[in-house]
Amino acid sequence: MAELELLHRIKNEASKRRKTIVLPESHDERVIFAAEKLTSEKIASVILLGDEGKVREDAKKAGCNLSGIRIIDHVKSDKFSDLANIYYNLRKKKGITIEEARETLKRDLFYGAMLVREGMADGFVAGSTASTGDVLRAAIQCVGMPDGISIVSSFFLMVFPDKVYGFSDCAVVPDPDASQLADIAETTADNYRTLTGEEPHVAMLSFSTKGSASHPLIDKVIEATKLAKAKRPDLKIDGEMQFDAAIVDSIGRKKSPGSDVAGRANVLIFPDLNAGNIGYKIAQRLGNAEAVGPVVQGLKKPLFDLSRGCSVEDIVNTSAIAALMAK
Repeated sequence: MAELELLHRIKNEASKRRKTIVLPESHDERVIFAAEKLTSEKIASVILLGDEGKVREDAKKAGCNLSGIRIIDHVKSDKFSDLANIYYNLRKKKGITIEEARETLKRDLFYGAMLVREGMADGFVAGSTASTGDVLRAAIQCVGMPDGISIVSSFFLMVFPDKVYGFSDCAVVPDPDASQLADIAETTADNYRTLTGEEPHVAMLSFSTKGSASHPLIDKVIEATKLAKAKRPDLKIDGEMQFDAAIVDSIGRKKSPGSDVAGRANVLIFPDLNAGNIGYKIAQRLGNAEAVGPVVQGLKKPLFDLSRGCSVEDIVNTSAIAALMAK
């Protein structure tokens, strides 16, 4: 499945769902053009945040049609006080005052995240101008993680001509412990199925396959595999496993006979960020794979971060993924 075919599938499936995505950074021309494209191609409904007069003036100057797009001046919104009070109640145990809550909700990232929390939007895509830290801070504070998931992480879809792999975590968590690694495996498997339509076969990667070496680093992967299998017996998960044993059938049968993952893995869980980040870049630069992502996961609802160097198409693609992953 080539990248264009995968993205076409994601957009097509998203368009059937007609979810609403909030794009907070309307001061960025790329965001305005992405909103236009999402709307005209009927991928998702869009909410832009900002002063409506200025947003429409900027769009006119850019030659962008905002017909059918909802614009909310969040500071003047009739929902502002209610959302600020809800945010205050979420954070008052952390010592925040109602005045501080109101100041925080004046920030477009936090207001957008609260719209998603309260079901006024289905997903959120930001980061074209904001830092990753700011985007994730708003997401975690406003939406949080579902029960049973201990970590916010990320995954890439690595698209080769004949196959799509899920790689995780390659962008967020530097050194997950065994429990966190198990949660990363679970969420990546579920999201891989949602986005590709394929059954996940999850390999917990290491420099050992089934006891071929011994080291505390391997012990973490072994423990994570046990935890993931116990928590999600419905998923095909196996490890610890070397990369070649995970993806090459003949090697998998030799190194891990009887495994329903070895040699056929399509979801690869790296033991730490060193391995994951290096691994996806090798696949991208030497293997000529197309990298779709990173996609943030582990939150109750899809709130996604962009690279500040993103293109209009990147924003559209990420919004389509958010729309497809929305419950």
